[in-house]
Amino acid sequence: MTFSYTNLFRLDGKVAMVTGGAGILGSHFCRGLAEAGATVIIVDVNADAVASLESSIRLEYSDQVLGIVADVSNPTQVKSLVEEATQRFGHIDILHNNAASKGSNLDTYFAPFEEYSIDQWREIMVANVDSMFLMAQAVGKKMIERNSGGSIIQTASAYGVFGPDNRIYEGSSYLGRQINTPAVYSTSKAAVVGLSKFLATYWAHHGIRVNTLVPGGAESGQNETFQQRYGARVPLGRMAHQTEIVGAVLYLASDASRYVTGHCLMVDGGLSAW
Repeated sequence: MTFSYTNLFRLDGKVAMVTGGAGILGSHFCRGLAEAGATVIIVDVNADAVASLESSIRLEYSDQVLGIVADVSNPTQVKSLVEEATQRFGHIDILHNNAASKGSNLDTYFAPFEEYSIDQWREIMVANVDSMFLMAQAVGKKMIERNSGGSIIQTASAYGVFGPDNRIYEGSSYLGRQINTPAVYSTSKAAVVGLSKFLATYWAHHGIRVNTLVPGGAESGQNETFQQRYGARVPLGRMAHQTEIVGAVLYLASDASRYVTGHCLMVDGGLSAW
């Protein structure tokens, strides 16, 4: 059979699990993985969104899709969902550790640093960091047992690599609220980068690749003022469309990146190049 560069990006026969899979970006990641040929396991706390996306993927791409409602910061639920997935499909080749949260109260989430609650801080760290640890640990064990390698992709953020420019938030809003990037978000996303680099070296001898997806700002309900100010800070002059981040996930999930591990793939319109 003739070698095909294009086929390096195909995921036929692969099983991919995406946490936060029914979210604003996660739903696009799941669709992209399904279109590339993967069996897709959607994991999210939003039961209605999971059911809707599962049905849509089944109709548009393949019946090789499974939705699981679970809190990936809960050790018991993580163990259960990984067992359910492996019993159903036999193995997990790709884990996209993508779940994150702004917590249960947006007003306290966007509070100034000087007034930030330790309870709010801990809630976000559990959702954004503990979940990554638990899922990587549980799925990594399965990959090691199978001895066929695997790809783990962990979503961080540009603001886990460098600090935000707080000037862009003046007069900006999200879902009707004055917004900012709180320190807990930057700190949690920096932790994701560190965890990925550790696991990339720790599991390399098992053939398990671990990389970090680092998106810049993507359109997701911000007002026009914010989009214009953010876009003015970006070499490409705008925020990302949600679909523009999917290609990076397909690359890191596929054999096209089989010699890539421990890498932070910046998808930020050039923001980090200034």
